[in-house]
Amino acid sequence: MRYAFVGLGHRAQMYVDALLGDWRDTGAIAAFCDTNRTRMDYYAERVGEPVPRFAPGDFGAMLELCDAVVVASVDATHARYVVAALEAGKDVVVEKPLTTDADGCAAIAAAAERSSGRLVVTFNYRYSPRNSAVRRLIMDGAIGEVTSVHFDWALDTIHGADYFRRWHRDKRHSGGLLVHKSTHHFDLVNWWLDASARSVYAHGGLRFYGADNARARGLGERPERGNGARGLGTDPFILDLAADPRLSRLYLEAEHEDGYVRDQDVFTDGITIEDNMAVMVGYDGGTMLTYSLNAHAPFEGYRVVFNGTGGRIELEVCERSWTPPHAAIDPSAAAKEHAAGSWERLTLHQHWQRPREIPIERGEGGHGGGDRLLLDDVFRGPGDDPLARQAGYLDGIRGVMVGAAANESIRTGGPVHLTHGGTRMTPAVP
Repeated sequence: MRYAFVGLGHRAQMYVDALLGDWRDTGAIAAFCDTNRTRMDYYAERVGEPVPRFAPGDFGAMLELCDAVVVASVDATHARYVVAALEAGKDVVVEKPLTTDADGCAAIAAAAERSSGRLVVTFNYRYSPRNSAVRRLIMDGAIGEVTSVHFDWALDTIHGADYFRRWHRDKRHSGGLLVHKSTHHFDLVNWWLDASARSVYAHGGLRFYGADNARARGLGERPERGNGARGLGTDPFILDLAADPRLSRLYLEAEHEDGYVRDQDVFTDGITIEDNMAVMVGYDGGTMLTYSLNAHAPFEGYRVVFNGTGGRIELEVCERSWTPPHAAIDPSAAAKEHAAGSWERLTLHQHWQRPREIPIERGEGGHGGGDRLLLDDVFRGPGDDPLARQAGYLDGIRGVMVGAAANESIRTGGPVHLTHGGTRMTPAVP
């Protein structure tokens, strides 16, 4: 199998490294496509031999060199590349989110239904052992019929802040965190429940980041970016790209080509996404979801609770117990804190029984071994998976549409209805 890549930023590395490492027997890297030649040069050096490189305008020509395309570009461009690849009969591996809005979803659905190519959305959270364990409990009827879910996700001021430095800060590019980030979470709930959303109501706002919030809290004059900033080395919100050789190569040394600044200050103007969000979702089986996302927490992790007719499941995950103030300055130190301060606990409460902690089998690599399982599915195929973890285009659409409906609800102030198995959105009623 010959794989071409479109979008050669940070997210591409997992797939490039897989094809150069443990999955090299499954295929070869055939071509790169990006707006920036410096980034393509970085990955070509990793390959160690010449790789044909294309500008986005030459994407069609690149398709002639490959059997499959890995799409890891800016979210708002996904639909363009996915549709073109499918119409050329190519297989597609696409990073989440599948796209950013209802129009993109409709275009991808139409192309996928016509194409002989196969589309896989890489929802790696499905493969994390703790999330797979939840799926098994629900499938086995451990708490009967699930009646409601509460899902609370906290992004800290390392991870959460980073969305407000880069292109994600513009909702036109990312769909906001309710699409870019929460698509992971909405997909998990869809998958856990084996259900589709039918109604969405949401609130959201920019309450912490941005210039107005900085002024309100008396933070004073802020730099436009991290590189060369006066407070570099003392301000925990200023990212030093030069401190990380990979980020420096991919972005700092590449910005002269396309002007993309990766280290914008999180307290400047131009941010159009929310940092606090609350969503209510009704599902076709009658289950209710309450969901919240905060992007400026002092720790990182999530808690999800399932109430059922036979009991309750609680999953608690701490991915980083506190945020060191030097995190943006010294990413390697932050990574060590991440490893040292993480824990997880899955508890089953059944009626009239003592609570029971459910063991979670962990593997090697990211997300408790989940990333390796995902890569096996992507490059070798899912095989006989009773958990049905591999996600296709309909799964990707259902995840995006909950977030898109939440964005529409925030915009209009009213509820939004989803039809056709959670894949289409009806206009909100004023």
